[in-house]
Amino acid sequence: MSDITFSPDQKARMVSKIKAYFEDELGQDIGGFEAEFLIDFFATELGAHFYNRGLFDAQQVLTEKMDEVGYVMQELEKPEV
Repeated sequence: MSDITFSPDQKARMVSKIKAYFEDELGQDIGGFEAEFLIDFFATELGAHFYNRGLFDAQQVLTEKMDEVGYVMQELEKPEV
């Protein structure tokens, strides 16, 4: 798995959300620099867990859809004479 990276716009939006969370939920004011470090920590230390969960969920959806395709294919079969 390659490193998780974000565009500057994505990171700015995440920083804003983290700062708001700390202020609203914890009553603490953190700066943008600290919020960026927190994002980098989560991406490095926890990113693989979220990535793997996303893969698992995608695999489940794909399996369900492939089962549906199998049923549709059976419905298309012509009776043999």
